[in-house]
Amino acid sequence: MRAARLLAAAVLLCVVAGCGAGGVEPKQWAKSVCTALAPWRAEIADLTVKAQQQLQAAKTPAQTKTNIVDLLAGAESASEKARAGVDGAGVPRVADGKKVAEQFTASLSKARDAYGNAKRTVSGLPTADAKTFYAAVGSAFATLKDEYEHSAIDPARVGPADLQQAFDEAAECR
Repeated sequence: MRAARLLAAAVLLCVVAGCGAGGVEPKQWAKSVCTALAPWRAEIADLTVKAQQQLQAAKTPAQTKTNIVDLLAGAESASEKARAGVDGAGVPRVADGKKVAEQFTASLSKARDAYGNAKRTVSGLPTADAKTFYAAVGSAFATLKDEYEHSAIDPARVGPADLQQAFDEAAECR
């Protein structure tokens, strides 16, 4: 009886620790990552277009501020959702798979944080002087662009050749 309990505990520990799992097959991992990233990219592109439209259509700095803060909050939320999806993909079964997975989630965390920083900056801007407000919004977006570009990761250039091939072959990544 005691040996059965020890064996059951060892099996449970092994399952929790991932013994023998060794990660996710590269093709499955690439598919999961791209499945998480596709809606995020589409939403970011949509939010960018909406931001441009709203900047042109807004009548007051206060209206602009509200719209931009809402859009940046949406981008921040979408980035977190993508980060969680990529994190949920697990670790690819390739050399340095854990490092590769961490690079992807870190990249999305940085993108999320860039949107959050811009949201907080714009949210804190006074709107009494329109010229000053719009100049500060432009500055906030320049900072966002810089932070966002520093967060970027190219799936085709990360990880070993077998993982790069998996990204090239996965239909979800095209």
